Amino acid sequence: MFYIGCHLSASGGFLKMGKTALELGANTFQFFTRNPRGGSAKPMDPEDAASLMALCKAHNFGPLLAHAPYTLNACSKDEKIRDFAYRTFVDDLERLEYLPGSLYNFHPGSHVGQGMEVGIAQITDILNRVLSPSQKTTVLLETMAGKGSEVGSRFEEIRAIIDGVKVSEKIGVCLDTCHVHDAGYDIVNNLDGVLDEFDRIIGLDRLCAVHLNDSMNPFESHKDRHQKIGEGALGLDAVREIINNPRLRHLPFYLETPNDEAGYGREIELLRSIYKESL
Repeated sequence: MFYIGCHLSASGGFLKMGKTALELGANTFQFFTRNPRGGSAKPMDPEDAASLMALCKAHNFGPLLAHAPYTLNACSKDEKIRDFAYRTFVDDLERLEYLPGSLYNFHPGSHVGQGMEVGIAQITDILNRVLSPSQKTTVLLETMAGKGSEVGSRFEEIRAIIDGVKVSEKIGVCLDTCHVHDAGYDIVNNLDGVLDEFDRIIGLDRLCAVHLNDSMNPFESHKDRHQKIGEGALGLDAVREIINNPRLRHLPFYLETPNDEAGYGREIELLRSIYKESL
């Protein structure tokens, strides 16, 4: 099954997102849990969540991907910002219990001059305070491009965070194709080599999702600027190899390209046309 979706606005509620995904030819989707540049969240509507779950079951959706706000920085130098990250984590994970089996993706954060070791320790500390063996959500560390003082652009950094997490069965990874390309992992010319490295350092069993994006910038630029599929530095041939790779093709793919809904629909149609149902 090819699970492909895109990022949708949550402003109309859960069921509306599910119906929009179907209209676009998707069978999963991603959404922000709250204002991506702020901290506010709409009140939870359990009936709306239950209606979405029924729709997802009826149409064999892949796992939904909830994205934490960009303002969540678990390794900020500012204690108040770290406290906001903790409180947001707790609130989001409580809300996602109404969407069982979902994934929760977050950017590990920026250590802001404290150093990578301190940043990793602070991220791990928050994860150890929020993760529970009984939760129904898997939390994903996103691979980053490495701009500024970002944590998570190297597989070793992701591994170090995971190694410190006590409830390790509730932690996984979301691989962003734009980010890893910009970070210096050559998924265009050596995809299998990159996956070998990921498996050796992190373990492919930890890989739960893929953000499928082209890149506006050249290899190893550390810029993090997403581009439409086939129109950037990765190109359509590389995207075709990614979605059909035997070690990736079973995973859910989520588009975060610079598109409106109609543009996402065209990309989903394109990707379905180049996905091989059998190898």
